Amino acid sequence: MSDLNDYKAKSGRLEPVWTLEIQTLPEDTDRILDAVMNVHPLSLGRYQRNASISALGKETAQPEPNSTTSTHVDGFKPGSTETYPMVELKISIERDLGVLGKVMDAIIYAHHYEEPVIFVRENWASRAAYDPNNDNPNRWWNDGRGLPNKLD
Repeated sequence: MSDLNDYKAKSGRLEPVWTLEIQTLPEDTDRILDAVMNVHPLSLGRYQRNASISALGKETAQPEPNSTTSTHVDGFKPGSTETYPMVELKISIERDLGVLGKVMDAIIYAHHYEEPVIFVRENWASRAAYDPNNDNPNRWWNDGRGLPNKLD
């Protein structure tokens, strides 16, 4: 079995990371990212605040008696199914338990729910052999198209 710590290629290397997948309301992604940025730069090469946000989906649950929903929503019937809009916000951090604790605390504090769905996965992330003057014809600065249009 090969060890990815030893992976080397002309194109770059791999680095061990934790990927955090956070299910949240679409309008809360910036608040969560801002909270994380107070404790971690979310760096990828020479870029910070790196994250991905999925297309709109939905999440569903059946709150039990004595849940926050049954406590704060008048007329709620425990055990009934609720479905809400949701996106998945993904970020990566180095595999360091101290960093993970600070990031998790920031996410949970900023999150809309008292019991947010957060998956922490061990992954390997690519890190390119960085060269801003690379003449590869597929790079945005060489392909004639430039950067894609911004969404916001």
